[in-house]
Amino acid sequence: MIRNNVVVMNLPINIIIGNGISLIAGIFLLISCIVNDEKEAYKYQFLESFILTISSVFFLSWTGVTTMGIAATRNMMVYKDKLTFTWTVLFTVFAMVFGLMVNTMGIIGLLPIVGIVQLTICNYYLKSIKAIKTSFIVNITIYIVYFFAIYDFASLIIQIITASIGLISLIKLIHDEKANLKYD
Repeated sequence: MIRNNVVVMNLPINIIIGNGISLIAGIFLLISCIVNDEKEAYKYQFLESFILTISSVFFLSWTGVTTMGIAATRNMMVYKDKLTFTWTVLFTVFAMVFGLMVNTMGIIGLLPIVGIVQLTICNYYLKSIKAIKTSFIVNITIYIVYFFAIYDFASLIIQIITASIGLISLIKLIHDEKANLKYD
């Protein structure tokens, strides 16, 4: 709605629109936890974080906009094998500094900052699909709390489903590795 040349946000409508956009992002998150190829996982992580950047605007979560924008950029660099130690440090510092600068939600606003720092460090150091899947599950757990707090119920539900699917996928991967070791 526009009043006196100023955009006025309508929270109930924003929540509905934000949830619709988040649902699309959640589909990419689900896919990222199912695939067993590191590069593919990060491609879908990029799409998810990019779309969540947009939905965060509707939830008036400026920390979310900032951290998801940084996460999308980072995920694209991981996908293109360009994430260096220097970039890892820069993304971590950017997330902490800019996230804290725009945080208007107190402790809840810190969760996206913790989430991006955790996943940025994992993105640099973890190379096996098993470790990557584990880091995704830890990250999803952080965001479950955050999405509940900002009324992003679409993301909350998808995060819970994704955590479950990711955990099942991880268990299956571990089981398959053990089975393959028996036959080697």
